[in-house]
Amino acid sequence: MTTLATLNKFKKDGVKFTCLTCYDAMFARMMDKALIDTILIGDSLGMVVQGHTSTLPVTVNDMAYHTANVARSNQHALIIADLPFMSYVTLPEAIVNSRQLMQAGAHVIKLEGGSELCELVTILAQAGTPTCVHLGLTPQSVNVFGGYKIQGRGDSAAAKLLADAQAVVAAGAALLVLECVPAELAKAVTETVDVPVIGIGAGADTDGQVLVMHDMLGMAHGRVPRFVHDFLTDERNTTHSIEGAFALYQQSVRGGSFPTEQHQFS
Repeated sequence: MTTLATLNKFKKDGVKFTCLTCYDAMFARMMDKALIDTILIGDSLGMVVQGHTSTLPVTVNDMAYHTANVARSNQHALIIADLPFMSYVTLPEAIVNSRQLMQAGAHVIKLEGGSELCELVTILAQAGTPTCVHLGLTPQSVNVFGGYKIQGRGDSAAAKLLADAQAVVAAGAALLVLECVPAELAKAVTETVDVPVIGIGAGADTDGQVLVMHDMLGMAHGRVPRFVHDFLTDERNTTHSIEGAFALYQQSVRGGSFPTEQHQFS
């Protein structure tokens, strides 16, 4: 079973690890066979499962339902679950909602934001609830950003992101996710903090990589983000199967062949 101690050892030893989104028992079972290291029950389910145009309509009950589905079939991966939009504005509701996801089967709770999360991160850590803080392009703030845009470009933006990363780690965050930030900045954050950093569109120097399952199976609708690779139709997937795609992703991240420069931003 993968634990936070496992991921910390991976970071120390320079071993890259994998994360994929997952929303149900069947795909969790397939990821188990492929030895995917961590599973994210992402609020991305709002778009890829529920058909919404953003993650904003997803509720805590939605997240708990899908977390429980995944947990029933998972034997190997560390499970990370998103607290959805507006579910952690106040400390009391954040605590109640985190408890609901942990009781549904999550091992780590993911939050989007920066240094403003420090008090919550500390309180949850003291209560035995590890957190993963999501920095960079945070989909729950898409209306603030004015769309899905690269974050951390320019000296001031990069300095703020690095400072936020250091602050939440000092407050007790167990993991970080960096989404759509320049590869050089992601490398600097990864080297600066002493907790594992998971990247998506953040270059090859983060400790781990995450993709939305539907994207890496070639099921993305509309414009495909540059950080996505279709592992299902990749010629190296000799079984031409979903399980083969998961296994190829695991091998590619661990072996350093994914991501490449074409999947990152400068």
